[in-house]
Amino acid sequence: MNRQTEKKIGENIRALRERCRMTQDELAAKLQLAGCDVTRSAVAKIEVGQRHLYPDEIILLKRILNAEYEDIFRLD
Repeated sequence: MNRQTEKKIGENIRALRERCRMTQDELAAKLQLAGCDVTRSAVAKIEVGQRHLYPDEIILLKRILNAEYEDIFRLD
């Protein structure tokens, strides 16, 4: 993915997290409990487009944030 796309996906994840009134720490903890080794720092990097997402993380983010894939990958 190009940098602009990763940045937009990160912004979408941040908006979804904030919609759930969840902190980065809380999201990282939920991801860890579900089996993903993701720190708060990694969540922050994902949200600004500095870290790639892995398929298992995307699946868990969808479930934890009660979102659709379209919500995560929307580019408009």
